[in-house]
Amino acid sequence: MIYEIRTYTLTPGSIPEFEKRFEAALPHRTPYSELAAFWHTEFGPLNQVIHVWPYDDLGHRTEVRRRAAKEPGWPPKSSDLILSMQSEIFTPAPFSEKLGGGRKLGNVYEMRIYQYKPGSIPTVMERFDTALKGGRTELSPLAACMSSELGQLNVWIHIWPYASLDDRERVRRESRKLDTWPPKTREFLVSQQNKILIPASFSPTA
Repeated sequence: MIYEIRTYTLTPGSIPEFEKRFEAALPHRTPYSELAAFWHTEFGPLNQVIHVWPYDDLGHRTEVRRRAAKEPGWPPKSSDLILSMQSEIFTPAPFSEKLGGGRKLGNVYEMRIYQYKPGSIPTVMERFDTALKGGRTELSPLAACMSSELGQLNVWIHIWPYASLDDRERVRRESRKLDTWPPKTREFLVSQQNKILIPASFSPTA
């Protein structure tokens, strides 16, 4: 399985209107493949929406998009609201549960985006797997963990749901007490960023 993460930067103040149009058009798209998640940014780069689509493989993505393009109601008529668009393909880690699919895990999501040195992702994956078994997911669940396949390379994303921002602070405070967390990957790190995301009302993660 692969995930396509589509990130759109919108004109300031237009997120409510974009989500309204997207929700109205979505029934024309989901007969072809499911939506895994739809969020907008609350902290980090502002005026962004992020939608995640799972596919079996790149061939499946191509076929779905070809068929969906024939739908008169898709894509949403929203080009007047979009400043830029980015699409990236990610492969989920073997230990990561499927994103979406009715897993409504929280009201706030944190997407942590790490770039690592070339060739280090297999080791990073192993160390994350080991560290996650050391008690971190007992504090709060992992929504998804994945590495980049197409787009910016050597990128590792892990997504965490929380009941609230206060809950996030509590969990992170407790996680610092664990000997096993965070994973020992700092030697490979090139850069880090995070985004605090709010799911749209129609998101499978809402």
